[in-house]
Amino acid sequence: MPLPWLRILVASTAAMALAGPPAGATAAPPDEDAVRASVHTAGRVKDAGDVLQYSWPGVYFEGRFRGTGIGVVLDDPAADYDVQIDGTTVATLVTPGRTTHWINGLRDGVHTVRLVKRNDTPWSTSSFGGFVAAPGGAVLTRPAARSRQIEFIGDSLTVGYGNLSTSRDCTGEQLKRTTNSDVSYGALTARRLRADYQINAYSGLGMVRNYNGGTPEVNYRSFYDRALLNVPGDVWQNPGTWRPQLVVVHLGTNDFSTPVNPGEPWTDESLAAAYRSAYSGFLQKLRTRYGPGTTILAVGAGPFAGHVQQVVEERTGAGDRRVRYWRLDDTGLDFLGCHWHYSARDDRLLADRLTSFITDLPIRW
Repeated sequence: MPLPWLRILVASTAAMALAGPPAGATAAPPDEDAVRASVHTAGRVKDAGDVLQYSWPGVYFEGRFRGTGIGVVLDDPAADYDVQIDGTTVATLVTPGRTTHWINGLRDGVHTVRLVKRNDTPWSTSSFGGFVAAPGGAVLTRPAARSRQIEFIGDSLTVGYGNLSTSRDCTGEQLKRTTNSDVSYGALTARRLRADYQINAYSGLGMVRNYNGGTPEVNYRSFYDRALLNVPGDVWQNPGTWRPQLVVVHLGTNDFSTPVNPGEPWTDESLAAAYRSAYSGFLQKLRTRYGPGTTILAVGAGPFAGHVQQVVEERTGAGDRRVRYWRLDDTGLDFLGCHWHYSARDDRLLADRLTSFITDLPIRW
C-alpha cells in the first residue's frame, strides 16, 4: 500500500485534481508579462522569458483567479509541490515533469491559488510558467505583497528535511517524499507573523565545513548568492522588492556534528576559529547587503552555540545594535524526522518559541 505522503491528495469538498485539462482549455503557458503580472512570489527566482526559474526550497507562487478551475504550468523533474486553493491543500505533485496540472470542480467565483516547492533539489533547476484559468474564467491581478519580510538561512534543519517521516530510518525516496519546507519552523514562523519569506537553506552544508567533512571545496557561503544552485557563478538579481526586516541565520550543525576526520585540514581549535571568523564575515555581508535597519538573528545550538554567541557579542561591542543571539531550546523535541532531524511536531514547537522571541524584538516592521 502506498504511503500517505505519496498519494495525490484531493480535497473532496473543495476541488478535484485532474491530470489533463478540462474540455476546451489550453495548456499553453501564459506569456512573460502575464506570468509577472499574475503571480506574487518572494523567493529567489530568475526570469527566463516565459517561465520563472528557481532552486531553493520553499519557493512559493500565489495568484488569484475567477472561475471553476485553474491550471498550474510546471517543468520540474526533481521537486515535489503542494497546490493550495483558498488555503486548503488540494493536490501534492510528485516530480511533475513538464505539465499543466489542472484543479477543477471548484465553486464558480473568485479563488486564491498557492503553489509551493516542498523539498530541496539543488542539483536541478525548477521552472514555473504561471497559472492558466479554465474556460469561462480568468486569472486576476496578483495578490499584494506582505509588508513584512523574513529571510531564513540554514541547512537541512531549516529545509524541513524528512519532517513528515514516521521513522528516523529513511531511504532516499522516502526522504524526498517526506521533506516539506512549507511546514518547516521558518515557514510556520513567517506565516504566524504574516510575513513573506525566503528559505535559503542547503542540506549538508556548513559555514566552513560540511557534514562529515564532505565536498571540502565548497560550503554554504559558496552558494548563498545564487538563484540557480546548480549553475556555477550564478548570482540572484534582487528586483529591489526584497528588503527583509529580519534575517535568521542557523548554520553550524554540519560544521561540528561529526568529528574531524584524518586528512581534513582542521584541528578542533582551528575549525572553531575558522567558523567564528567566517560567521563574522557572513554577518557583515548581510549587514552590508540589507543595511543598518535589518535585524540579524544568529541561532546557536549544541556544540556551536558558544561560538555564535561570541561572534554576536563582538559585533554588538563594535556597535551593531541590530544583531541578536537566540539560543535554540530543543527541550521536548523528538527528532523523529529522517536521520534524527526535526519532525513536523518539532517544527511547530520551534515555530512557537521563535515567534515568541521575535515578537519581543524591536524590529522595524
